[in-house]
Amino acid sequence: MHTPRLLHLLGFSVGLAAAYPPATATESNAQNATGSPGRVPSGNPPQPTNAYPNTGNLTKPEVAPYMPAGGLGTNATDLPIYQAMSDFDWQSLALGLHQEYIELDLFEKGLEMFSVEDFEKAGLNADDRSLILFMSEQEIGHATLLTNILGPNAPKQCEYQYPFTTVPQFIDFCQKLTRWGESGTYGFLPHLDSRAAAQLLLSSITTEARQQTIFRQFEGLFPFPVWFEVGVPQSFQWTLLAPYIKSCPTENPLLPWQNFPALYVTNNPNGTDPAYGPAITHNRTRLSEPGREVTFSYAGPGEKVGPDLKYVTNTTAGAPKFAAWFTQLNTTYTPLYDLGNNTAKAKQPDGSLFSELNPMINGTIFVALVDEDVYVTPHNVSLVLPHVVAGPAIYQAG
Repeated sequence: MHTPRLLHLLGFSVGLAAAYPPATATESNAQNATGSPGRVPSGNPPQPTNAYPNTGNLTKPEVAPYMPAGGLGTNATDLPIYQAMSDFDWQSLALGLHQEYIELDLFEKGLEMFSVEDFEKAGLNADDRSLILFMSEQEIGHATLLTNILGPNAPKQCEYQYPFTTVPQFIDFCQKLTRWGESGTYGFLPHLDSRAAAQLLLSSITTEARQQTIFRQFEGLFPFPVWFEVGVPQSFQWTLLAPYIKSCPTENPLLPWQNFPALYVTNNPNGTDPAYGPAITHNRTRLSEPGREVTFSYAGPGEKVGPDLKYVTNTTAGAPKFAAWFTQLNTTYTPLYDLGNNTAKAKQPDGSLFSELNPMINGTIFVALVDEDVYVTPHNVSLVLPHVVAGPAIYQAG
């Protein structure tokens, strides 16, 4: 069995690692670049500082019968409080509530907007429509859950606007929207101060992951073509979500998350193909490949976006130099070239994660333009935010 070359990308001496083809310079030879994890700081991976021996043997007395020492919130005296414990908690959960609201509206809107004939023409029968209806009902529970956690000042449901006019476009938008909803939650979930609230949110986001898979199946895509699902920062989720919120009740608090200038992949692969109708699965090859030339256009800062146009896009970054690809456990950079008037090109990176059986770039992923190839890992991916020039955009790699 082939053993790929391993790079300790995530600051660990064992475990999380990725394999890249022979490295190319990040500032030169851009049209042949294969991808880089960025400028790994000197001394990384760091010297081990974890005092726990990792032998598999108990090192302390059990705190209760069959309960090893350690863990958070495991003592009988640690009564769970299902509320936000910080500004970070409240604003993250409020963002999650906006996501649940739009999903509730979106799924219902699709069923109302299109006729039975429209759905049948797209290969979706009564059972499929019933499943979409059930997924909308799930969102009632998710929105209620987050409203209860946030309390009386929780955001109310808004008015929305959508980019689709056909059933296939509706399905495609649903699978993209549920991707950024799922990945945005993964990004902040482990950082919540309220572990009790995180537990409840975990129970809802696992349901949303199933929804995203179902919409991929409805689109004729392979259900889940990656080994891991990526997490992204709240400002990525809000940048993608806000343009589809038309207006909100005046009492809704404004969210503090950043709205980056819009990024467009002008040759984005199309996941909809009449040759691949709705199905449990298709043995369908990737829609893209390493070395593919990807073309971008992007807006400048200062545009009003979001509900009632109360938000303004902005960036603290300098000139764009790299495309940053966010997928699975990795952030990978390829240099930009042929930069023009808010346009650029980059090559889709190569590489695999843990095995050549798992290409790193696949599925529904995220790409942004950045001014520096800063080294980040899944737990600190938000460190990339000061360097984002535009984006993210959804890239339909597979």
